[in-house]
Amino acid sequence: MTDTMFANDVAARDAADPLAHFRERFHLRDGLIYLDGNSLGALPKATGERLARVVADEWGEGLITSWLGASWSTAPRRIGDKIARLLGANPGEIVASDSTSVNIFKALTAALSLRHERSVILSEATNFPTDVYMMQGIEAFSGGRVKAMTVAPDAVVDALSEDVAVLLLTQVHYKSGRVRDMAAITRRAHEVGALVVWDLSHSAGAIPVDLNGANADFAIGCGYKYLNGGPGAPAYLFAAARHHAATPVLSGWFGHARPFAFEEDYDPAAGIERFQCGTPPVLGLAALEVGVDLLLEADMAELRRKSLALGDLFIERMAPLCDAYGFTLASVAEHAARGSQVAYAHPQGYQIVQALKEFDVIADFRAPDILRFGLTPLYLGYGDVVEAVARLERVCATRAWDKPQYHERAAVT
Repeated sequence: MTDTMFANDVAARDAADPLAHFRERFHLRDGLIYLDGNSLGALPKATGERLARVVADEWGEGLITSWLGASWSTAPRRIGDKIARLLGANPGEIVASDSTSVNIFKALTAALSLRHERSVILSEATNFPTDVYMMQGIEAFSGGRVKAMTVAPDAVVDALSEDVAVLLLTQVHYKSGRVRDMAAITRRAHEVGALVVWDLSHSAGAIPVDLNGANADFAIGCGYKYLNGGPGAPAYLFAAARHHAATPVLSGWFGHARPFAFEEDYDPAAGIERFQCGTPPVLGLAALEVGVDLLLEADMAELRRKSLALGDLFIERMAPLCDAYGFTLASVAEHAARGSQVAYAHPQGYQIVQALKEFDVIADFRAPDILRFGLTPLYLGYGDVVEAVARLERVCATRAWDKPQYHERAAVT
């Protein structure tokens, strides 16, 4: 195919893209190619308007009456029910609250309370650090009664035994983008009597998820990646209805059956509300709801189809750069087993990611040598992928990455 034929083909794909109109719903300046939606989603244009109303009208005018008048107090459950529609859960099985790390702690301790005769929390080495840090914290707090254990990624299923109380696993790996078979792994865990907590931070809004179809026990995830809820957006927690008798260790007042009775002793709420802890972060929840509502307008099957096609195109265009400049594909080549991102390893990965910003391409870096390129179908087109790789090639050909300022690591990468 000639360059002209290829360019025409890419333009035709963008013209026929049924998701293309969503880009206008986001605040993205012309010329910028944003490949970091797997770390922080772009700003929906409606978010500013929504927050302005919350601040000026609900907070400014309604003041404390807005806990009821503007439905602040029920926002965690309302937004949780919307997220449930994205993740194959039922109403009343997801609550939007707290942070991902806090929800990991809540889900793990709830699962442990249901398997108190067992002592092992199992996960994979190379998991996102906060997941393992929470496991280690529980082990330390328990005085060693609970054991945090990690094994090689390919050894997880074989490591499931009758000592394992709960398996904590990320469905889409944060570096490689590898997609785990949720149904098969959950089934195997249940065969040995273990429960599973799924981390969906790189799944929700990126790939189809069917929690109840997989018979999942618990799941958590963040609101600031593909859900476009904004930096530090509230997270969410899923607990299958059959596990609502579990009592999380973090027994905060919003998880009480009657929080405004101000009773001395904790009495957990009957359903998913017991997995709340502190006062809901109203501003963060308002922004998150905008992002979730926008995503609910899209067809998830079409979103996944485009995501895979974008990834295949990215890998195809990167092949000559791998040969010429030493990039190594760190993602799964088989697209059905890949999330909505593509990752490459390179010795100068950090410097290259920084230099790309000069060329109006934003990606991200994960130590020790991984360049991650998030593929967010709602605001990324096929032409964007082709142009991003072309700009990356210019960074390499001109050695733009080899400037002194790019050899000094920033605190946030």
